Amino acid sequence: MIKSWQRLSEQQIRKAELEGKLRGLEGEGKPLPERPGDAFIDAGDAVGHRIMAEAGALPEELRLKAALEDARRAWSAATDPDEKKRRMAAIAELELKYQIAREARVKFLRP
Repeated sequence: MIKSWQRLSEQQIRKAELEGKLRGLEGEGKPLPERPGDAFIDAGDAVGHRIMAEAGALPEELRLKAALEDARRAWSAATDPDEKKRRMAAIAELELKYQIAREARVKFLRP
């Protein structure tokens, strides 16, 4: 069954190539984006997240992760010690929310 699925997949890819449907795609000829965090995400989850992101429907976990990255950049750019302290508190709060959302997803998906 798996081999027939692989064969069917390969046939569909070859057909799309011959019809030119795989030319002019977004990002063609560019290196893949650097996503080191994806190494720790299940491939199925990563695909699902990407599809939802492209549709504009990000899960709370990914929205928090993006906010956390922004907050870390803002902390790095800050020069005032009081501002750095405020930004570090914001990072801690976002990190807590992110870990809660991540744990909730893992518990939800666990069989």
